[in-house]
Amino acid sequence: MDSNTKELKKELNLVNATSIVAGSMIGSGIFIVTAAMSKDLGSSGWLLFTWFLTGLLTVAAALSYGELAGMMPNAGGQYVYIQRAYGKLVSFLYGWTVFTVIQTGVIAAVAVAFANYTSVFIPKLETELFSIGNFTTITLKQVMAIVSVVLLTYINTKGIQNGKKLQLLFTVAKLFALFALIIFGLYVGLQTDILSQNFENPWNAFKTISNNDGTSTTIGITGLALAGAVGTTIINSLFSSDAWNNVTFIAAEIKDPKKNIPRSLFLGTLIVTIIYLLANLAYLSLLPMSGNPNGTTVLERGIMFASEDRVGAAAANMIFGNVGVFIMAGLIMISTFGCNSGLILSGGRLFYAMSKDGLFFKQAEELNNNNVPEKALWFQCVWASILCLSGKYGDLLTYATFASLLFYMLTIYGIFILRKKEPNAERPYKAFGYPFVPILYILITGAICVTLLINDTKNTGLGLLIVLLGIPIYYLTQKNKK
Repeated sequence: MDSNTKELKKELNLVNATSIVAGSMIGSGIFIVTAAMSKDLGSSGWLLFTWFLTGLLTVAAALSYGELAGMMPNAGGQYVYIQRAYGKLVSFLYGWTVFTVIQTGVIAAVAVAFANYTSVFIPKLETELFSIGNFTTITLKQVMAIVSVVLLTYINTKGIQNGKKLQLLFTVAKLFALFALIIFGLYVGLQTDILSQNFENPWNAFKTISNNDGTSTTIGITGLALAGAVGTTIINSLFSSDAWNNVTFIAAEIKDPKKNIPRSLFLGTLIVTIIYLLANLAYLSLLPMSGNPNGTTVLERGIMFASEDRVGAAAANMIFGNVGVFIMAGLIMISTFGCNSGLILSGGRLFYAMSKDGLFFKQAEELNNNNVPEKALWFQCVWASILCLSGKYGDLLTYATFASLLFYMLTIYGIFILRKKEPNAERPYKAFGYPFVPILYILITGAICVTLLINDTKNTGLGLLIVLLGIPIYYLTQKNKK
C-alpha cells in the first residue's frame, strides 16, 4: 500500500483520551518533589496552596485549550494551534523545543526514574559500566532506561490499538494504587496527632538550607520573599502536572474530537489535581513537615529530609513498615512506565504533523502498515535515549517545564488572536471564563516565569536559549529547501 493513501485511524474514545491526559501527567514527581517544596516553604498551608495553585492553573489552561481543540481537531494539536495563530516560525520553535527538551527530556527523565526504582528490586542495576570523561558515568540503570523507551516505542509502532490498551491499563493501575495510598495513608495518619502538629502554624513560612556539616539552617520568609519562594518552588509541582496537553497531539485518532478532546482535558486535569492534593494531605498526616537531616528513622527525617527526597516511599514505610519501600517502588515503576507510554504515543504525532509541513525530517510523515508514524516515533526514541545518557535530568526538567510554560502562555494568547483573525470560525466549545480566565492564567504564569528567571537564571536562561536557538535553525533549514 502506498504511504500516501494511509491515514491515522480514529480509535480512541473519551475514556482513552482521558487516560492519556491523566496517565501522561502522573509519573514520579508526586512521590518526590514535595520534599524540595517543603524545604523552600516550610509551611503546610503554603505547601498545599502551591499544589492548589498548580492545579488551578493546569485546569484553567486545559479549559482554555478546549476552544482551540474544538476548532482544530488535527494531528499535532498545540503545534497546529500555534501555527494558525502565529505562523510557521513560531510553530517550528515550539516543535523544535518539544523535540530537543520538552517531550524527549521528560521521556528520558521518566525512564531513568523507572530504572531507579527497578534497581530497588535489582540492585545490580547500580553497576557502573564506564565514564565519558568528566561529563557523565554510564550505569546499567541508564541502559535499563533506554531499554524501556525502546520497548514502549516498539509497542506503539504496532498500532494505536496496542498503545491505547497499554495506556488505559497502566493509568487504571496507578490511579487505583494512588487512591489506595491516599486512603491507607489518611486512615493510619489520622490515628496520630501528626496532621494537627503540621497545621499548628500553617502559614509561618521558612526556607530550610542544608549545611555541609549535615545540619540545616532555617530562614523565615514573608512578603515578597515568600511570593518569590512560591514562584520558584512551583516549578516542581508544575513539572509533576505537565504533559496534559499531549492528548491534543493525537487529535486525528480521537473519535468526535471536537467534543472529546475538551472533555478529556478537563476530566484528566481535574482528576489528577484532586489526587495530588489528597496525596499531599496523606503525606502531612503520616510525616512531620520539618525533620532532622541526620534522623535515623523516616519519622525523624520528616517530609523535608526524606531519604533521597522519596516522600512517597517514606509515607509507604509509615503505613506498611519496611515492606513499604518495595510497595512504593513497584507503584512508581507502574506509574513511570505508564506515563512514558502516553508521552511516547503522543509525541510521535506532533513530529508527524511537523514533517507534513516540511518542518521536520521528511521520513517522519510516513505511516507504516499499522497507520502509525513509525519513523517519527523512532526519531523521538533515538534522541530521548541519548538524553538518558546525559545525566543532567534535573536541568532537563527545569528547561522543559520553563519552556512549556512559555508556550502555554503563547498558545492561550492565540485564542485572542484567532478570535480577531477568524471571528466566524466554528467554535464548538468556548474558552471557559473568556476573557478573564485566560488573561488571569497568562498573568500568573508570566509572573512565575519572571520569578524563575530571577531566582534560577542559569537553568531557565538556558531553557530560553534552547527555544531561541531554533530561530537560526529554522531559517537555515528553510533556505536549503528553496
